[in-house]
Amino acid sequence: MGGNETDRLALLAIKAQIKQDPHNVTSSWNESVHFCFWHGVTCSRRHQQRVTRLDLRSQKLAGSLPPHIGNLSFLRELQLQNNSFSHEIPPEIGNLRRLQVLSLHNNSFSGPIPYNVSYCSNLIFMNIGFNGLVGKIPSEFGSLSKLQILVVQMNNLTGEIPPSLGNLSSLEVLAAFANNLVGSIPTPLGQLKNLTFFSLGSSNLSGTIPPSIYNLSALDVFSVEGNQIRGSLPSDLGNTLPNLQIFSIADNKLTGQVPDFRKLHNLKRFHIQDNRLGSGIDGDLSFLSDLTNATELEHLSMGPNNFGGTLPTSISNLSTNLQTFWFRRNQIHGSIPTELGNLVNLKSVSMSRNSFTGSIPTEIQKLSSLVELDISMNALSGSIPASLGNLTKLYKLDLGGNNLEGVIPSSLGNCQELIALDLSNNNLSGAIPQQVIGLPSLSIVLNLSTNNFMGSLPMEVGKMKSLGVLDISNNMLSGELPSSLGSCESLEVLHLQGNFFQGSIPSSMIGLKAIEELDLSRNNLSGEIPKFLGGFVFLKKLDLSFNEFWGAVPTGGGAFKNASAISITGNTKLCGGIADLQLPKCKSQKGGSSRSSKLIIPLVLSGLSLLVIVMVMSYFFLCSSRRKRKEIPLSTLASNFLQVSYATLLRATDEFSSANLIGAGSFGSVYKGILDDNDKHQLVAVKVFNLLRHGASKSFMAECEALRNIRHRNLVEIITACSSVDFHGNDFMALVYKYMDRGSLEEWLHPPTEIEEVREALNLEQRLDIAIDVACALDYLHNHCETPIVHCDLKPSNVLLDNEMTGHVSDFGLARFLSQQTGTNASENQTISIGIKGTVGYAAPEYGMGSEVSTNGDVYSFGILLLEMFAGKRPTDDMFNGDLNLHTFVKMAFPNRVMEIVDSTLFEGGTNERRVQKLEVCLNSIFRIGIECSAESPTDRLKNISDAASELHSIRDVLHG
Repeated sequence: MGGNETDRLALLAIKAQIKQDPHNVTSSWNESVHFCFWHGVTCSRRHQQRVTRLDLRSQKLAGSLPPHIGNLSFLRELQLQNNSFSHEIPPEIGNLRRLQVLSLHNNSFSGPIPYNVSYCSNLIFMNIGFNGLVGKIPSEFGSLSKLQILVVQMNNLTGEIPPSLGNLSSLEVLAAFANNLVGSIPTPLGQLKNLTFFSLGSSNLSGTIPPSIYNLSALDVFSVEGNQIRGSLPSDLGNTLPNLQIFSIADNKLTGQVPDFRKLHNLKRFHIQDNRLGSGIDGDLSFLSDLTNATELEHLSMGPNNFGGTLPTSISNLSTNLQTFWFRRNQIHGSIPTELGNLVNLKSVSMSRNSFTGSIPTEIQKLSSLVELDISMNALSGSIPASLGNLTKLYKLDLGGNNLEGVIPSSLGNCQELIALDLSNNNLSGAIPQQVIGLPSLSIVLNLSTNNFMGSLPMEVGKMKSLGVLDISNNMLSGELPSSLGSCESLEVLHLQGNFFQGSIPSSMIGLKAIEELDLSRNNLSGEIPKFLGGFVFLKKLDLSFNEFWGAVPTGGGAFKNASAISITGNTKLCGGIADLQLPKCKSQKGGSSRSSKLIIPLVLSGLSLLVIVMVMSYFFLCSSRRKRKEIPLSTLASNFLQVSYATLLRATDEFSSANLIGAGSFGSVYKGILDDNDKHQLVAVKVFNLLRHGASKSFMAECEALRNIRHRNLVEIITACSSVDFHGNDFMALVYKYMDRGSLEEWLHPPTEIEEVREALNLEQRLDIAIDVACALDYLHNHCETPIVHCDLKPSNVLLDNEMTGHVSDFGLARFLSQQTGTNASENQTISIGIKGTVGYAAPEYGMGSEVSTNGDVYSFGILLLEMFAGKRPTDDMFNGDLNLHTFVKMAFPNRVMEIVDSTLFEGGTNERRVQKLEVCLNSIFRIGIECSAESPTDRLKNISDAASELHSIRDVLHG
């Protein structure tokens, strides 16, 4: 067989193992053209047109690499990086004796690194990082005398670093960080005189750094952070490594003093935090004066450590390129130097948990680029400078835990990008400025607790609609709780305890649907405990103790079902509740019929009484007419549905009993019921809209319109609708759906602590099936409806499960129709004019900036949902703050550490090693889809949900194979 025929057959074998090719790059690999003209293939003009280069990088290919790759014997470059190739790297690569470039990074390869690769004696470049490789680094690699680049980072490699790597005399880059390597750094690595990049961080290395390493004078990057390395730094380090640009020894166990660094003119990053450096006395920080020669320095991080003394004024001579200046958790005392203001390009300053005294220097206002300022947990005094309001780019300001006095300057209201503000545990006083508590940008935390604030809580608090934590406890605030509190719909933690608030709990607080902790204790609040508190499904802690509440404690559900979740001590007029609360029984109400319920008509009718009768009859006539008018079938919206009366639904739900309440959303509540139809009893879910809530009636219309003409096995099935009036003449709107026996996906992913049913966690196959169900539903809405529909509120609580655990997308209250011609919102008579907001954490970022609704938004929500299903964390989890969110959390672990972030309940039943390897491959692919769907920019996301559905189907095939 001719050599070029061998190459052709090898390429066809490679094509046969490619299971996904979304860009159709291998479509040209056919008999119509010579294989040298196939996409990604380069042949030599000599040697009878043999393949010398195969470049299929960044094509979203998935599959495996067959052993036939070893038949491309003239191959010099193999570039398959940035794809989803899986399974083991075939050892036949060792047959490629001419190979110079091997790029397999950022795939999903598993198994050990074949030692046969060492037979590729001409290798110059090898990058197999960002995969799922296991086992040891082959010691045989020490024979690759021409190798200049060796990258094995971000895998699951174990064992020690082979000393034989010290024989790679041509090596310039050694990158092995983020593995599970053990042992010490081999001394022979000090022989690599051409080495410029040395990165062994984030493993489990121990011992000391061999002195020979410090003699690698060509080094630009020295990084060993995140290990267990001990010992001290040599005093002449600044002389022996003159070319350093990055020096990172963070998160180890190093001790002693920091040596002289005055000759490191090229230094850009200096990370020595999380060690035991310094002695806690004056002089520890003298090295900062040496760093003034590093004119390119951008990042300086030196805490936590054991540094003592004062911060020298010489910091004013540090590089004006400096962006981060971190030295938290040390023993630094004295005042904050005013010279800090000279570092005009600083973006992040963290000096918390030291012993700084004196006042906050006003010179900080010069740092116009500052986005983070944390000087909490010190002993600072004086007032908060009004000039901090000039730092308009701030997104985090933490001054908590000091001795600050005076008022909060209203100028902080100028910091319109602030998402976290902590002024707690100081001696601040006066009123809370409206400009500050009304900052709509605040989304993480506003903590003003343990101060001396007086006056009322401003109504402007309602402007913080995205705020997660509000703590104003332990102050001297008074007056009634503002009704606007209910507008803080994203609040998860609300602490108001230890004040002088009075009056009742405002009914508007029913809007706090996301609340998990609510503490109103130690105030002067009174009235009955609102029943709506029992409808807060996420509420884990409710403290109402030491107030003046009276009447019956609700028993409907939520926190009121669990005595350990509620505290009502010190309210002497309460009764009832569950038995565990040990309260007295409530006395029943006595008395005759209400006078208002009777109409007494005297036998002798005066002109006045006749007028009364006429008015009463007119009233009943109008009510009757109104009732008849309301029960006329809806024109176009609900004409497809058989409508039922209010009375029928009242009977079906046992008068909308709290015992039948199965959920609550933005615009209403859902009740379980039994609908009688021709002697048939059908189990249903009745969604009753709260028409007092702005937008609820439009939400009803939106759902009717969205569900009117669509049918799909993965969409919730609507049975009937009701648009009528209740027995008090109030408008009433409800939708009746087929009851989903297994509840919502939310309840399975994050079971409430009070749930009575003991459930096994969803396994991987079930989660994957549900994810496919949701993707198919969205594919139908986006691509197969007469007019495309965007759901706009996809989240686990809106995915319902039937008895077969099939997923059904529900709640179309925010759905939008798209014009097929433009892909944007349809005209007014075709769309639903409801302000899009979705749900925090699931709504696409562009919606918050006013962008038009598009299917891209649903793709984003699906990506977040997918990551949540398999990582087991809500996008609103407490661990996510700053730049860390669910997307970046998974992305940082992908692809090599996904088993560390995956929901642990997936493996509760145990499994064998081979099964685990298969699961890991599948999870890598699932997380990759989630990451691609939830990219911040719409242009970086998967363009069509159908692509996600197709890939998930393929993953299921692999899982079942």
